[in-house]
Amino acid sequence: MNPYAEQLADATDAVTAAWARRSIRALLRAAGVAEDDRLTQRIEQAAGETESYVRAALREFLALDVDDQRTNPLAVLRSAVRFPTAALREAGVPEVRRDEFEVRSFPDDVYRLSPATWNDIDESLQEPGIIWGAWKAKTVLDRRRAEGKR
Repeated sequence: MNPYAEQLADATDAVTAAWARRSIRALLRAAGVAEDDRLTQRIEQAAGETESYVRAALREFLALDVDDQRTNPLAVLRSAVRFPTAALREAGVPEVRRDEFEVRSFPDDVYRLSPATWNDIDESLQEPGIIWGAWKAKTVLDRRRAEGKR
């Protein structure tokens, strides 16, 4: 992995579990579901599953050549919402209202957990996310220019 990808992966590792916990607890509070010991254990399990999945999948994605990347790193985090979603369903939290775009774009994200930006996960990801994106764009542009394309 290049240093920009590694920096993004490391920064994401540091905040993923906290993001999952925070997301679950916010929806539990909004639904009026009290957190007991069993639910606390389930939140920790979901946070751990989210963290493990993101750590592996994000590194796998970032290790791909930029021309082979068909999505972006946020897509990895969006696919990880299945772990908090499972915990929320088990707790009996009702699904949230979503607009047509959300339903069409993220059909399985019934709690509207998918991050739109790095800040939706943690503000500390904003800078490494932008830097990685700029590096990728420059890499692609440099390659296309070398190929005689503009």
